[in-house]
Amino acid sequence: TETDATDRDDPNDKRASHRPTHQNASVLRTNAMKYLPNHIPPRSLSKLFFCFPDPHFKKKNHPRRIVSTRLLTEYAHWLKPGEGKLYCITDVRDLHEWHVERCEEHPLFEEVTEEEMEGDECVWAMRTETEEGKKV
Repeated sequence: TETDATDRDDPNDKRASHRPTHQNASVLRTNAMKYLPNHIPPRSLSKLFFCFPDPHFKKKNHPRRIVSTRLLTEYAHWLKPGEGKLYCITDVRDLHEWHVERCEEHPLFEEVTEEEMEGDECVWAMRTETEEGKKV
């Protein structure tokens, strides 16, 4: 959100060191599937991140997982064709395998190469800059 000019000029403003430097990044902490369609235009996202989602261990709760065939179709709707990327990181091997299987099965997603992942700053950040990622 933007503050007015008087706030920006205040030398005692403790928020000054925390001002965002990016104009194109947003974090939305909410029920994404309920509210995302109201906030995100189709084919507008370059990247979509799922960091350590609930694994829903019980088989009866697997349909609640954040990656499924139905939900991948929704995500593809928001990702830019040909360049959009879906990032998933988890510390649960079964969930990782679930994610990979669903993405491999879906016609609108393709796996990136190891070389692409090694050169991707987002993959590096997810693995090294999150508390959970440091444990994986």
